[in-house]
Parts: sequence; structure tokens; C-alpha cells
Amino acid sequence: MADAEPPAELRAALRQLEEHLGRSLSDASDGHARWELYRAALGAETARPALLAAVAAEPDGALASGVVGEALEGLPRTERDAWVQALAPEVRGFSERRVRELGVLEDLRSGALAAAGVPELIDAWSDWLQLRLATESDDATVLRALAASGRTKRIRRTAGESLG
Repeated sequence: MADAEPPAELRAALRQLEEHLGRSLSDASDGHARWELYRAALGAETARPALLAAVAAEPDGALASGVVGEALEGLPRTERDAWVQALAPEVRGFSERRVRELGVLEDLRSGALAAAGVPELIDAWSDWLQLRLATESDDATVLRALAASGRTKRIRRTAGESLG
């Protein structure tokens, strides 16, 4: 089922995406068709500016939020806030939290966040971040803290298994 005709700003951004990707959008008023175009654009770094413009003009907040959620991890840290700010304020919450948690993940990997501080921080982390660290971290301090204090049985078990 087609939605209302998209605003001119979105139509212009969609045309740019079509040019970058070399493909046509079947129906710009169809949110599912736009999602498919956005998904294709996520894999093309050269399409990133046009995709950001489309997100900013996208009237479907859930669709825009989904695109940003998919994009965040592949973006340089310095660009993530611009993508979150492109969202309508009422749909930013998830993406804002994901940006913070990706920062924690990267800081732990780089050593900018000391593993010794993890036990005090775990309770504020989402299940996603805890499980991600339980599966990816090789730091024994982080894994012990998650094995002891992870929010779910799955997180605690995974961290324990990762400890060896």
C-alpha cells in the first residue's frame, strides 16, 4: 500500500540516491520501496551524503530511525551525531543510546576506557552492549565482571564461556 506523496526535499534526495546507486525506485510513496533503496545505499560510502539527506527529509520516523540504526556502526565516530540529529526528536532515543554504547565498545577496545572501571558501569549498559562485550572482548576483567553481573543468564553464560 502506497503512502502519501513524499515531500519535494525527500524526492530530491531519493533521486540523488538513485543516481549514486544506478537503480530506480519503483514508487517513492511506498515506504517499503524507500527502505530497499536505503538498504542498498548503506553499502555505498559514496551515497552517504544523499542517504543522510534522505533520512533528514524522511517523514516516516520509524523508517528514518531504522536507517540510522543500521548505519551507525559503519560510520566514523565523528559522523554519528549528525545522523542522530537528522532524526525527528521523538525518534532519536534508540540511536542516541546506540551511539553512546558504540563509543563504550570502541573505548574498551582501544584502552581509552580502563577495564577496571567496568564493574561500576555494567548496570547502565543495555543488554545489547553487555552481550556484545561478552562475545567480543578478550579482556578477563571485562568478562569476569559480565559473568558475575551481566543482566541476563545468557550474558553471564556467554561471558563465562568466553573466559574459557
